[in-house]
Amino acid sequence: MSVSLDRIDKHILQLMQANGRISNLELADQVGLSPTPCSRRVKRLEESGLITGHVTLLDPQALGLNLTAIVGIAMDRHTPDRFESFEKAISTMPEVIECSIVTGQTADFLLKVVVRDMQHYEKFLLGNLTRLDGVTGVHSSFVLRYLVKNTALPLD
Repeated sequence: MSVSLDRIDKHILQLMQANGRISNLELADQVGLSPTPCSRRVKRLEESGLITGHVTLLDPQALGLNLTAIVGIAMDRHTPDRFESFEKAISTMPEVIECSIVTGQTADFLLKVVVRDMQHYEKFLLGNLTRLDGVTGVHSSFVLRYLVKNTALPLD
């Protein structure tokens, strides 16, 4: 579903993406509206499904999660039941913070996995990933440093 956005809507979304805790009063002031119309616009954006939720971003290193792996998973069969089974299993693993079905690579799924260290990753890999039905290959790459790490979507 496509939502029509004017300049003020886009400005509201940019500000909310930068600071999810911005007050309606501050938001209204920054976009040049009074609080009531600003609140109505935010409510409309939420009801349209454009705003899907509000989150708090945590610092993984502050929590001792010092290793991020990008993991490619190859499956033995490309059937709906095999993929559904994998998706169900992977969704229960808290270490997996992203999972995508991909094309154009040897992998069928790409995972973003966050763990404490290499020992934690080894335990996760051998104890969880390689035990899933249908997994025939696992290719792990490790993030050395983030050059770009955004959560905000482009609005132009």
